[in-house]
Amino acid sequence: MEIILNLLSQIPWWGWVFIFLAIVAIWDILQRKHTILHNFPIVGHFRYWLESIGPELRQYLVANNREELPFNRIERGWVYASSKKENNYEGFGTDRDIFQHQHIFVCNAMMPYQLKPDHPNIKDYSFIPCAKVIGAYNKRRKPYRPGSIINVSAMSYGSLSAKAIESMNIGVKIAGAYHNTGEGGLSPYHKNGGDIVFHFGTGYFGVRDEHGNFSMEKLKKLVEDYPFIKAIEIKLSQGAKPGKGGVLPAAKISHEISEIRGVPMGKDVLSPPGHSAFSNVPEMLEFIEKIAEETGLPVGIKAAIGKLEQWEELAALMVASNRGPDFITIDGGEGGTGAAPPSFADHVSLPWVYGFSDIYKLFQKRGLEERIVFIGSGKLGFPAKAAMAFAMGVDCINVAREAMMSIGCIQAQVCHTNHCPSGVATQNKWLQNGIDVNLKSIRMAQYFKTFRKEFLEITHAAGYEHPCQFDMDDIEVNVDDHNLSEDLDKTYNYKKTPVAFTSMQDLKDCIYLGGKQTNPKST
Repeated sequence: MEIILNLLSQIPWWGWVFIFLAIVAIWDILQRKHTILHNFPIVGHFRYWLESIGPELRQYLVANNREELPFNRIERGWVYASSKKENNYEGFGTDRDIFQHQHIFVCNAMMPYQLKPDHPNIKDYSFIPCAKVIGAYNKRRKPYRPGSIINVSAMSYGSLSAKAIESMNIGVKIAGAYHNTGEGGLSPYHKNGGDIVFHFGTGYFGVRDEHGNFSMEKLKKLVEDYPFIKAIEIKLSQGAKPGKGGVLPAAKISHEISEIRGVPMGKDVLSPPGHSAFSNVPEMLEFIEKIAEETGLPVGIKAAIGKLEQWEELAALMVASNRGPDFITIDGGEGGTGAAPPSFADHVSLPWVYGFSDIYKLFQKRGLEERIVFIGSGKLGFPAKAAMAFAMGVDCINVAREAMMSIGCIQAQVCHTNHCPSGVATQNKWLQNGIDVNLKSIRMAQYFKTFRKEFLEITHAAGYEHPCQFDMDDIEVNVDDHNLSEDLDKTYNYKKTPVAFTSMQDLKDCIYLGGKQTNPKST
């Protein structure tokens, strides 16, 4: 043994390197799993390493500022700078190709809107509440006017980390917005003072019985125990994978998540594609009304858009019964934070602009558009895109990935692996520790405030006081050159119905702003 140790001690460092490489080479040749490694031992490993860091190489070294998807470097940079209250301007003119297809032009007025000395936006440059009251038409017992036209979209605890959810909830409290729970149930991290829209899907997490079916009693108790829940949203489908149930990998399920959702440990959590509480449109309408009656809260639905036949049926029933959802959230087929097969993410359901325009026209044709609060969700967290959305008929927008970026997401696109490097979309405790909740909540609130400030400036430039006043004539989109560019009404073949709006001061004085008043009165 001593002789062997002496021999080993005489081997120089480079000899050990050679021995290690020889072992790797032999292993590569003998293995049959990877052809490249077998045919090119040692060197083949560089191929897999370069492939693994390919997204980072393209993101930071190869792709230009406007090239990446889903969000390019300029868009990400604007969110980061806005959230940090840094300089988010650009100089020397735009580097965007303003002649590209679908480029948005906001038509400014000759004379911009002028704020009077006592105007609410003099004191608060980012005050823009929703112009409609959710639940007012259907006379719900607890109507709700969102205090912000930009809010956090449905992202559940489980898909996002505890610190990410906590940061967002504190952030919406600071910004006066609401926080949609996503379908993972109401977690302790949603209970930091922000308004909540409680969202559930086909798995009924947080409001399910022991058999996985919907429990009205659990929902009623939840609403009674937590008065900061201002509305209920029923998910029919989502942009990432419409018509397919959600998946929460077993690796992401902690004891806490298991208790909140009411699901077992150690197994992937699969949500079914469809609801068990209803199976057709009339049953869904009854389900909505029962929830509204039992809880007193406004109730809405969320969906990505494809076929329109059942939407036509819903509109007809709403006319006949004078009942229906208080709000409808339209998600875009562009996808979002939800993990999905490429076949779904790339091809199933319409992009937001097509889906929303189809739905708005459908309800407008039957005179229903004024009683519904329309919420848009699909990469709308930028002022110019929001202007287009409001011109098309939305009353609020929800943002998901933009909110994630404001608290540190770097678009690594590994949300589904539990290895999110920024700690936003992982249950790994070490990675989560990188999130400073106090700092990130302020950054998310600042992103919302900066967004509203710039959106308001665009609104004033167009000659309006509130974004709800945008008309489809105010926005042009490129079809080809300017001789072929079209106003939105010609592009999507409808005109938005004007929203009943008097003044920003009236919105500020509304008894339902933030859901403070629960007695049904006229507004």
